[in-house]
Amino acid sequence: MKMDSSEKQTAEDNFQAPAASEQVQQQPGGSSDVVEEEEERMGMKKLSEDMYYNYDELYSRPVITADSEIPENLLHLTHSFGYDCGRRANLQLLDERTLAFVAGNQLIFLDVQTKEQRYLRSCSGGGIGTIMAHPSNRYFAVAEKGDQPNIVIYEYPSLRPYRILRGGTGQAYSFVDFNREGTLLASVGSAPDYMLTLWEWRHEQVMLRCKAFSQDVYRVTFSPDNPGQLTTSGSGHIKFWKMASTFTGLKLQGLLGRFGKTALTDIEGYVELPDGKVVSGSEWGNMLLWDGGLIKVEICRKGGRTCHAGTIQQFALDEGELMTIGTDGAIRGWDFESIDTADCNDDSGLFEIEPMKEMVIGRNVSLSSMVKSCLPDSFIWFAQDSNGGIWKLDLSFSNITQDPECLFSFHAGVIQGMDVSSTSHLMATTTLDRSVRIFDFLAKKELTTSRYKQGGTTLTWAPRLVNPSGGLVVVGFEDGVVRLLELYNPQSLRVVAGRSRYGDAELRLKQAFKPHNAAVTAIAYERNGEILATGSMDCTVFFFTVGDRYDPIGFVTVPGPVQGLEWSPQSHDKNTLLVLCRSGHVVEVQSPDPEAQNHGTTYHISGLPTRNFTFSSIKSHIKREEEIARRQALKEKKQKEREAQLKKAKEEGLEPTEEELQEVEEEEELPPLYTPDPPSPLCCGFYSQPGAFWLSMGGYDSGFLYHCKFSEQQGEDLLQLRDEPFTFLPVQNTDEDPICTITFSSSRQLLLCGMQSGSVRAYPLQPSDFHLTSMQAFWALSVHDNQYGQLRQLRCSFDDQFVLTTGEDGNIFSFSLLPQEDLLKALQRSKAKVPSPRVGVEMEGVAQDIEDPSAYSIETAKQKLEMDRMRREAEMRKVERRKMLAELQNQFKQLLEKNQGLPEHVRLHRTELELDWRFREETERMTAQRVREARKELAWEEERHRIGLQKLQERFWDSLESDTVTVVAFQSDHRISTYRLLALSQRFHELKQRGRVGGPGAVGQERWRNKAEAGKDNSNITADQEDLGEEAVMAPHVVRPGGSKLAGRQAEKLRKATEKAERARAKIEKRRKEWAELYAAKPNENCEDPEDVRAIRLATENMGDFKLKTAKDFTVPEHLRMNAEKKRAQLVHLEEKIHERKTQMNSRIMALRDTKVSLVSSLRSQAQQLQAVQERLVPHFCSPVPTLPSLLPEETPERKLRYTRTTLQRYGALRAQRACTRDQELEGGQTLLEQLEAEIEEEETPCHTPADRREREVEESGVTELEEEMREVEEIRLLYEEESLLEQMSSSMWQFDAELCLLRHEKLWLDIQMKLADLRHVTLFQELLLLKEFEKRENSLQERLNACVEEEEYLRSKLEECKQALELKRRDISKLQERERAIAATFQASLGENNKFADFLTRVFKKKIKRVKKKEKAGDDEEQEDRDEDSDEESDWDDDEDDSGSESGGPLDDSVCPPNCNSELFENTVQLRERRLDLEELLVEERKTADNLRKEGDSLVKKEKMVHGSLKAAEGDLELFNREKQQKLNELDVVVLLRLHQIEFVSNGVVPCSLAPALVLNTVALGGLQERIKELQVEKSEQRDLYRQARQQHVQLIHDRKDMEAKIQSLEARCEQLMLMKFGKLVDLEALQTLSGNRNLEEMRQESRVREAAYTQELRQWEVKVTEARHAVTEVTRHHTERLLRMNSLLIQKKEMEDKLNTRQSKMGTQFQGRRHAEEDERRRLYQLVQSQAQEANALRQEINILSRKGGHILPPSQATLPHLPDAPSRSTRTNPERLRHFKLGGGHPSIHQQPRGGIEPKHSH
Repeated sequence: MKMDSSEKQTAEDNFQAPAASEQVQQQPGGSSDVVEEEEERMGMKKLSEDMYYNYDELYSRPVITADSEIPENLLHLTHSFGYDCGRRANLQLLDERTLAFVAGNQLIFLDVQTKEQRYLRSCSGGGIGTIMAHPSNRYFAVAEKGDQPNIVIYEYPSLRPYRILRGGTGQAYSFVDFNREGTLLASVGSAPDYMLTLWEWRHEQVMLRCKAFSQDVYRVTFSPDNPGQLTTSGSGHIKFWKMASTFTGLKLQGLLGRFGKTALTDIEGYVELPDGKVVSGSEWGNMLLWDGGLIKVEICRKGGRTCHAGTIQQFALDEGELMTIGTDGAIRGWDFESIDTADCNDDSGLFEIEPMKEMVIGRNVSLSSMVKSCLPDSFIWFAQDSNGGIWKLDLSFSNITQDPECLFSFHAGVIQGMDVSSTSHLMATTTLDRSVRIFDFLAKKELTTSRYKQGGTTLTWAPRLVNPSGGLVVVGFEDGVVRLLELYNPQSLRVVAGRSRYGDAELRLKQAFKPHNAAVTAIAYERNGEILATGSMDCTVFFFTVGDRYDPIGFVTVPGPVQGLEWSPQSHDKNTLLVLCRSGHVVEVQSPDPEAQNHGTTYHISGLPTRNFTFSSIKSHIKREEEIARRQALKEKKQKEREAQLKKAKEEGLEPTEEELQEVEEEEELPPLYTPDPPSPLCCGFYSQPGAFWLSMGGYDSGFLYHCKFSEQQGEDLLQLRDEPFTFLPVQNTDEDPICTITFSSSRQLLLCGMQSGSVRAYPLQPSDFHLTSMQAFWALSVHDNQYGQLRQLRCSFDDQFVLTTGEDGNIFSFSLLPQEDLLKALQRSKAKVPSPRVGVEMEGVAQDIEDPSAYSIETAKQKLEMDRMRREAEMRKVERRKMLAELQNQFKQLLEKNQGLPEHVRLHRTELELDWRFREETERMTAQRVREARKELAWEEERHRIGLQKLQERFWDSLESDTVTVVAFQSDHRISTYRLLALSQRFHELKQRGRVGGPGAVGQERWRNKAEAGKDNSNITADQEDLGEEAVMAPHVVRPGGSKLAGRQAEKLRKATEKAERARAKIEKRRKEWAELYAAKPNENCEDPEDVRAIRLATENMGDFKLKTAKDFTVPEHLRMNAEKKRAQLVHLEEKIHERKTQMNSRIMALRDTKVSLVSSLRSQAQQLQAVQERLVPHFCSPVPTLPSLLPEETPERKLRYTRTTLQRYGALRAQRACTRDQELEGGQTLLEQLEAEIEEEETPCHTPADRREREVEESGVTELEEEMREVEEIRLLYEEESLLEQMSSSMWQFDAELCLLRHEKLWLDIQMKLADLRHVTLFQELLLLKEFEKRENSLQERLNACVEEEEYLRSKLEECKQALELKRRDISKLQERERAIAATFQASLGENNKFADFLTRVFKKKIKRVKKKEKAGDDEEQEDRDEDSDEESDWDDDEDDSGSESGGPLDDSVCPPNCNSELFENTVQLRERRLDLEELLVEERKTADNLRKEGDSLVKKEKMVHGSLKAAEGDLELFNREKQQKLNELDVVVLLRLHQIEFVSNGVVPCSLAPALVLNTVALGGLQERIKELQVEKSEQRDLYRQARQQHVQLIHDRKDMEAKIQSLEARCEQLMLMKFGKLVDLEALQTLSGNRNLEEMRQESRVREAAYTQELRQWEVKVTEARHAVTEVTRHHTERLLRMNSLLIQKKEMEDKLNTRQSKMGTQFQGRRHAEEDERRRLYQLVQSQAQEANALRQEINILSRKGGHILPPSQATLPHLPDAPSRSTRTNPERLRHFKLGGGHPSIHQQPRGGIEPKHSH
């Protein structure tokens, strides 16, 4: 949104308050006389306190046509059933039980307890803009709408008009507000002026006024804490106002808020803070903190989340807590101090904070405003819900906080459909809020509400012909669904199954169908009640037969969206339906035959007779005809007047002039004919007679009722059809206010019209007046909102006693249409009759509803059924073809078999059986193509199944670390199972990693303590740094060898001396520092050892007291303090330990399972060996083979997930086999998976078929003894092998069972531990939940504490920096003073002794002069004055200077050196003075800086004390919070398993039944207490011994100190004696040790030697250059001589030529007289040439001179000077440029002077 530049200037927001007399406007409604009388009586003085207006003279009345005899009380408001919940701040609390809100042109007072209503009508008749209650609740302001609306102040509860404020805006008020004291009122208007006005409302005077903004302004409020400050907000802006007193009077100054980097937003709610800041909301839900017209910070929640999920509508600052109300239905409380001091530390501009309190009202709640209860100390608030509710909220946020209570529920938004019952005083309504409501407008209450998934768009009540009881309602919805709802009284139903019935009415779904694909807009029953028609936005009209079940007949299409449906009345011959389209089309459809059966594929009715009418605008024609008639009447009137004037003139005897006789006609152009594009919308219409109807149009064509009829010639192209009405009826005052809905009373003697402006008109009609000729007089009343309250429905009750209206403003009004006495009789019935239920309705099932908005409509469903039928037929044909193909294939196979059975010589070859090879190739190609297409078609399905399998694996298998595996023993029933373990989640690893790093909570708790400890050490570190810095400053600068000017032995010698001095100096400094530290650490005489103090404090805190956590004064130790982060870390650690133990056990069990698998395989191999052995034995020698164990399915569950393509094919085959017998699986048989698994096991199990034993046919006669003996040996060996194998099998199984049994015992013990761990886990989780509740408060307290600690540390660091800087400045000042003294000493030394100019030079040296600094900018006068100020602390010689100046008696001129005074000494004195003045300026600056640093240090000390106090308070609050948290943790139940020997709580030797008073202690803690008793006894005796030893040591130390002092005195005396003996005086040994060589002197000597060598070398180079220059000069001289000789010859030639010319001229005389001028010109040219050659000669001479002085002092040999020759022209001018070029190349220049012989170049001034 762009703003005008004028909005950004504060100066243009200043307006003078207008005079009170200019604000008085005329009051509509007949009150102007009263106001004028009041003004005349008061004489513009202050109004009296007891002056009131008469409400009967103020409120707006109906508009009635004059002389119509229509009674004024034709309609009387009886009740309001709606609520304009979308209006801003439409809820005010006047007292504890009365709520006030605006409903159209009414102000409604609603009693919360009795639900009774009182009404106050607007005075303007144009509606009410806004209302506001006075802070005292004695008054309330009603700001109205209309032309120049007023603000009426009413007294409460009398409701008498107290004051009227006039002229505040042009059209409507958008918001008003009282200040805290209630003395001022601020109002802001809407478009077009947006005027902000401040009223002194008790005197009806305007204080200030100005334009608030150029766009919509939503709110204006006074600052409660800063009088004279206001704030306005609205569309894309917020503005801050201030009432300022200027020399011209009181003015309003506005400052427009600048969003900067923040996105522009509409601001609905804001709050002024006590310090002048403003917190506002935004469209995206964050808060904006404004300071000085700029956004200081944007406030959001942690992680960048918004404060609310939507716009923040209102703020409330209540008892130091900031509450926000959002459209997301949430109320959140924020820490006021944190928001007030919020700031951003980065470039994001965001400040993150979490709410302290929160209340979410409901899921479908959108709060827009709240008002607080009038009772003191009350936490009750009343809230306005934009979704149609008024809530009662308890915002105490305590344990006894009441749940939110919805006091009243209304429709939200535009009332889409409304109708009344034809048998009772019942009304049904529906809106887009997805609800259908039934009202009893006789009893003035709502009976029932039914809610659905989609919003309702239209509604009609079934007539008595369809439902005699009047209990059927037909509702159309926005998704195209039509629902038939039965209304009945549930009290009349018999009780079923003991269930009682509640309520006076109930809605039951009878049938639901979906005829349309868009919103249903109209529903109408046929006049005989046999057909139901529905119209929709999809341009269709659907017909249904009416009965117990509504069946579809068909539909027709119309040219546009359906606006209304109107069946022909009984008086018409034909039964037709009039379809009114919004596009201006009207279609008449003949009623379809309800008995006709539709057997087609669609419900579209094609042969139904229809007639069409397309409205064509005639308003421009009407206006033109009216203009022609007006002009004709005016013309006739003027003609009559002119004839009268002429007649009068004739009677008076005057002759008319020619101009009077001529008629001047100046015809204006007629209004143009206009056709609106797009066409005007059609509002409503109704039948007048067969084939004719009335229409009401909107837009351009409003203002008339058009009488139309269908044309006899119906064209085929409906879009090109244009029809005009055959007559029209003008409707007064409706050019901009069209008729939107029309209804008749049952007698058709009253026509009721609903207008776009929200008003109701009533026209009395004559009976059977279908042409509306009697529609003249009318009665009109503004009912709904005049701006957005267009009437949607207008109905009369079945007995014409009531009129009901609904509008787009969400209001529903009920009016009585009877005189008052008749109304009272009607109201005696107290309530309407609700229809009784049908017989057996309670036994019927619930009708099937259509909840899916994307469900098929009736037509779409039928087309889909037809498509399904066609698809089934095609599939059947495919099956038949496949059967035929199968038969042909069988026949072909039989032929092939026969062919194979024939002899080879008559057998046909395969190729011979082919009819044509191209058929085969084409078939193969088509097959391959179809295979590819099939793969393409199944690609998506394949991918879907693959992804589904992958997701299943990820969900159920990949997340599973270990499945349950059961291992069973061989010879017992013992079994052991693994733990089913899920893999540790990513969240677990993140929490674990965070726990390792250290959570922010733990860091936050110990952060301030660590910082405090670091702060204690910071001073020492700073002191060390200061000492280091001092050493660096005071130590002399040591030049590194790389940069030294000395070399060799001198540098080495000097370096060693310097290093020795440095070592001595460092040793001295170290010793001095150690002495300083020692003296600094010397304790006071009364000082105590800190360790002793700490030990005493610790002993005092814990002496003889084992504090229990349940004690009220228990202080949680620092290491035991718990927060959510630490508790979460404990949970993670416990889960990790549990997982680790279970994993270890699982690995052991899996190892045992693997052992069993290998053992089973070895047993099978041994069994095979045993079988082989037994086959060779005699049967009676064979032992029974033990049963071979096998692996159970639960021992190898992973095999279930192993599959191959063969497995899948086998599964498919089994599934196909069971396709017909699916019930077998449910009847107890094997499932497919079990059967498949059994088959796989059978395949895998080797089938050992015992081989037939060898037939031992031993013939007794054929066996020898040797063979018999060998057989016996073989049997013995086989028996041994058999026995060994059996023993091995038995022992291995027994050993495995033993291992399993041991592991089973270990697992049972681990199960116990895991159960205890689970109980511990539950306890930790409960503690975590509890700590999470405390986390917000703890974080806020911890952040507050951390902020205090950080601020304290910051202040300490700043204070230390300030101290360091101050110390450095002091040192700098001392250094400057030393330099100043050094300069003074230098000056005194320069004077010497007995200098007669000493006084003068001293005065010059000490004179103070004003100087301009070097870095001063020109033109900066203020800085110059500041910099030129003298220092307050001047040097020591300032006073002497003044004295000497006064003694001299004359002014001191220091610019001139006096005679006989050494000029060098004078210049040196001036330079020393300049240096002194520079030092003085530096000294002044340093002292100023030191003073500023001292002041800054004092302020920092004060701030540190304040912050330290805040830190102590924060620590106290945190301690109390930890105590409270510990008490809450103590309330949790902890499971502790105890054995009887662990219970020592006995009473009379018996364990009591209840262990509630017992205390559970850890054995370690109990043992520690018992051991502590013994330790304390031992410690007591040790402390006595220590005390005795300390006393003895104290006495010994006193004697040692005295001896040491005597020794020190003797050593000092000996040292002084030795110094006198060696030096002859007392010297400073430290200064002597730190002496080193004079490096500057050595460097200067070295530099002198180096320069001398360099100068010698340079002198040799110059000698070589001089020799070269001599040779060059000789050569140049030779060339110069040659040129001079040439020039001499040229001069001789010149002379000869001149002589010849003169001779020729004398001879030729008169012959060449005509050529004289040419010769003169030639002569002049030659003369110029000679001059140029002379210049060249001069140039050559100068070049020779230049070349001769190149060698410095050496000059070329002297030559004879040539005589001066006269100038002569050269022979050719072409040589001039060449010679000039030669000069330039040679380096010469014509303007260079000749060098003198002295060799010194003269100075030239350029």
